Amino acid sequence: MATTLWNIDTTHTGIHFSVRHMVVAKVRGNFTKFSGTLTLDDANPAASSVSVSIEAASIHTGVEQRDNHLRSPDFFDVAKFPALTFQSTKVEPSGKHLKVTGQLTIRGISREVVLEAEQLGIAKDPWGNTKAAFEAKTTINRSDFGLTWNQALEAGGVLVGEKIEIALEVQAAQASGEKAA
Repeated sequence: MATTLWNIDTTHTGIHFSVRHMVVAKVRGNFTKFSGTLTLDDANPAASSVSVSIEAASIHTGVEQRDNHLRSPDFFDVAKFPALTFQSTKVEPSGKHLKVTGQLTIRGISREVVLEAEQLGIAKDPWGNTKAAFEAKTTINRSDFGLTWNQALEAGGVLVGEKIEIALEVQAAQASGEKAA
């Protein structure tokens, strides 16, 4: 099979995260606006690539006051840094899984991250469109990306944990008639 181009289907994709809150609980959230493409080479998975752009202001945790604080200069500073991006640099097959290494950029700071990914399958939807599904996860340290705001707790510890767990559920639609360059 030739190399194919896929567009991330934003209505069937989720970009989720969780972080410790007050040491004992977790806050979960997601981003609601993003776009991206996958270039898949079934014959040579190492030649595949991923590119994603996320609107930082689309962060959603279900609490408006917290979301506004996350958009502020204390965290994402969306006025100055409107997008979070990921650009793969390497795709390595590992059994039925993939290790997708790339540059994640948040607040203008780029760091290498590795996504542990799994291709769940390829199927045609009822309208004849070819879709591919993937899951991926990784963990980052938020301070590596300049997200350092915090507050000490009276009983010890801090309000916001350092470790951010990221989980992706991706559905992509094959670009009609397009082959990747």
